Amino acid sequence: MKKPQPNPIETAGGETHQTNPGKHGCPLTTNVGIPVADNQNSLRQGARGPTLLEDFVLREKITHFDHERIPERIVHARGSGAHGYFQVYESQAAITQAAFLQDPSVKTPVFARFSTVAGGAGSGDMPRDVRGFAVKFYTEEGNFDLVGNNIPVFFIQDAMKFPDLVHAVKMEPDRGFPQAASAHDTFWDFVSLMPESMHMLMWAMSDRAIPRSLRMMQGFGVHTFRMRNAEGAWQFVKFHWRPLHGSASVVWDEAVKLNGADPDFHRRDLWEAIERGVFPEFELSLQVFDEAFADSLPYDVLDATKLIPEELIPLQPIGRMVLDRNPDNFFAETEQVAFCPANIVPGIDFSEDPLLQGRLFSYLDTQLSRLGGPNFNQIPVNAPRCPMHNFQRDGLRQMAVPKGRVAYEPNSLDEGQGPREDPQRGFQSLPIPAQGDKVRERAESFADHYSQPRLFWNSMSAPEQAHIVSAFAFELGKVDTRAIRKRMLGHLELIHADLGRRVASALGMEGEAESVKPARMPLDLAPSPALSLIAGAQETLHGRKVGVLLSEGADTDLLGKLKVLLEAEGAQMVLIGPRAGKVLAADGSHLIPDFALAAAPSIFFDAVVLMPREAEVAAMAQLAAVIDWIRDAYGHLKVIGHLPAAQPLLDKAAIAPDAGVLPITGADALRDFVARAKAGRIWAREPQIRAPV
Repeated sequence: MKKPQPNPIETAGGETHQTNPGKHGCPLTTNVGIPVADNQNSLRQGARGPTLLEDFVLREKITHFDHERIPERIVHARGSGAHGYFQVYESQAAITQAAFLQDPSVKTPVFARFSTVAGGAGSGDMPRDVRGFAVKFYTEEGNFDLVGNNIPVFFIQDAMKFPDLVHAVKMEPDRGFPQAASAHDTFWDFVSLMPESMHMLMWAMSDRAIPRSLRMMQGFGVHTFRMRNAEGAWQFVKFHWRPLHGSASVVWDEAVKLNGADPDFHRRDLWEAIERGVFPEFELSLQVFDEAFADSLPYDVLDATKLIPEELIPLQPIGRMVLDRNPDNFFAETEQVAFCPANIVPGIDFSEDPLLQGRLFSYLDTQLSRLGGPNFNQIPVNAPRCPMHNFQRDGLRQMAVPKGRVAYEPNSLDEGQGPREDPQRGFQSLPIPAQGDKVRERAESFADHYSQPRLFWNSMSAPEQAHIVSAFAFELGKVDTRAIRKRMLGHLELIHADLGRRVASALGMEGEAESVKPARMPLDLAPSPALSLIAGAQETLHGRKVGVLLSEGADTDLLGKLKVLLEAEGAQMVLIGPRAGKVLAADGSHLIPDFALAAAPSIFFDAVVLMPREAEVAAMAQLAAVIDWIRDAYGHLKVIGHLPAAQPLLDKAAIAPDAGVLPITGADALRDFVARAKAGRIWAREPQIRAPV
């Protein structure tokens, strides 16, 4: 049956190729001039089958992309890492034979790297961006690399489009800006022509894209994988990381100011937490399901733009990762660590996800360029902790000294001393049948691009929805080409009428949305409360910081009581003085502030306390830095504790009393402050200080 012609806007999922609006230019070709018939889909064995190695268009395109930057990573260039260990809670033999998931007494060494995606190595830590979440497990059967993000879905369905995506979001090639930002024409032009990006855009415009700390964000394997037990039975799995000390994000104004005040905010936070013994901990959980369940879903589990709500498949916690040691050398470890999704161990296997299939080639190809040749696995941070034996030899930067005359197999000259394949213990791919013609075609089951973005919107709390609207308004407001904005408004209306209306109103473009005809009409899926950061926030101060603004004459007794209460919650009290030098306390002793006021804006802290002496308040009220410090804490919805003497400072800063502005009149009031600070930001304050969008 002849396929319907693609809509000019709808571009992927059930369609063979994209039709861009407007006139076509010259034919697209490979680097040697071969015309390209389809630049949207990898060549695979059947529409849902594995990608074929013979796809020279895909290999040339990704190879060229992988080698565009030397030696910095093209994406994920700015990263922070830490060493640690992983322990499984109990044997997972029922679902996998992977050795590191069997014995609860074994601590498997790990190295984790967290990163931004769009910016270069010199960019800041706090742009609105996806964060990489990659973990290298040094298991007894070899290295397993779980290479994911802090968002469970991705922008594209097929690896063929990855170079296009990154080219679109990177600095525009004629002008070299913006750095580490998606708020520009080329990015929104691309995604507005790729409806499959809509789900990821909802996550990227949410608070998930501006995490409070690398220690406080979730991680996901993104793709669907398979696990196999010793009997050969297999099931699908999805990997989830959850921070045991709670997930948290900042608000946008706070992120902007953090990037200016401390571009290394995330990197510093991770390093300092580990140095003072507040070790980040993440729980690894699985979603496990069989093929029958996968087939019952209204979307395809091989589609990386889709997730399975936790309400349908609850998470099974299987183990815990603790990061307890900072790198000894940033370049040798954090910069040179080489992750590759193809690094899996017996008991774990791939799915036919076309985005994953392309990554299996791309990462290894990238390491060859970045790290100087095929011997990059001899770099200590990449080297396995178990024995490694094979007949691979020589090459650039060979550090080992292989002995003997034999460098091949089979052979009869090493007298049985050399390595041999092991059919019993060796890795074996699952015998998954593949059917179909060799095609460049997107499976029809990939065609629904709006149901899950709608699910995400409907799962958000009111503050989170307001933040998403504001983010779209900011980003699209920086797009010069009006036609791109209209096109995006059409997509947003399809996701949800309220979302489209509010963004159009914020842009002053009511009624200008372009009509978009979807490849498949969106479904109204049940909301997933687990997707909301605010709804799922746990009450905790563990690993958080509370800033205390002091003056001369500080009350050391009250400070001591506050410190005890905060440390009991796993929080850190940070003293901020008018200057970096000593502060004379009321009892005649001297306090040494951790920071001077000029070096410690309130954006660095999760809650604040004002503890000035009454005699100092009038002078402090004349300092713009003090008033800005208080206004920012209030504007960023933080809990503010204050001595009664500080009321004139609150009045000068125009702070309205609410549930998060607490007078401290004694020990009981201190306990009330700590309890309220554990509950997090004062979301009810936001509509009063920031007009809703």
